[in-house]
Amino acid sequence: MTSGGESARSAYDRLASAYDEYTAANNYEMWLGEVLLPELEKYGLQVGWALDVACGTGRAFEPLLSRGWRLFGSDVSSGMLAEAARKFGSAVPLLEHDARNLPPISPGADQPEESAFDLVLMLNDVVNYMIEAKDLELIFDGVRRNLNRDHGLFVFDANALSLFREEFLTGFKETGTGDWEWCGMTDEAKLGGIFEATLAGRGIEPHVHRQRHWPVEEMTAALEASGLRCLAVLGQREAGDRVVLSDPPDEERDAKVVYIAAPADAARA
Repeated sequence: MTSGGESARSAYDRLASAYDEYTAANNYEMWLGEVLLPELEKYGLQVGWALDVACGTGRAFEPLLSRGWRLFGSDVSSGMLAEAARKFGSAVPLLEHDARNLPPISPGADQPEESAFDLVLMLNDVVNYMIEAKDLELIFDGVRRNLNRDHGLFVFDANALSLFREEFLTGFKETGTGDWEWCGMTDEAKLGGIFEATLAGRGIEPHVHRQRHWPVEEMTAALEASGLRCLAVLGQREAGDRVVLSDPPDEERDAKVVYIAAPADAARA
């Protein structure tokens, strides 16, 4: 998992202590709790066990815990996991795993291992850090191994081309209220392209973020190759203070593309 020639582990270890403040504007209660979870309920989601892959500092934990979910968190960065542990203590078991090498995880003594998780989520452009198609398939293989075969759901998002165009092109510079600076380093925005930007500022050692845009066709093919069936592909954008999902997605209008998938052999209507 690379980020500008560095591992994502290194990049997010550098960012960990400032991550929550840097991303404070991201409203996970509204995004996950009020928008994504109700959308997943249309596909049969019921409260149970969740696995948050690349959980970071646990920004997605509270909307799940407050709704009765029991969950595990997994991340490649020990720094991010340390922040999550500081906030949530023993309420959420935390595991240090590269998302490309996710082993089968047993949720709990009252949940047999073969039952696995009712929900696996992977939010905030995790897949865009995967530069090679084989890495996508490795991630999806691990997700499939951890999903309940009969009713488990997998939800993740990827950055749309419009977001890369707005935030990763040379000349783009965003200075936040915390004296942080994000600078684009890429000359051209194209489908399937690789994009780079630098992040530096208060509490953050300068480092590079390297991501790849994944067209919908390539993403769904990687899901299918890993034994997952894509149930929905939705565009996601902000409208005022709300997050809006739309079908079909539009790479030029939406900031993100949201995917909902399930095991290909699930006995699902």
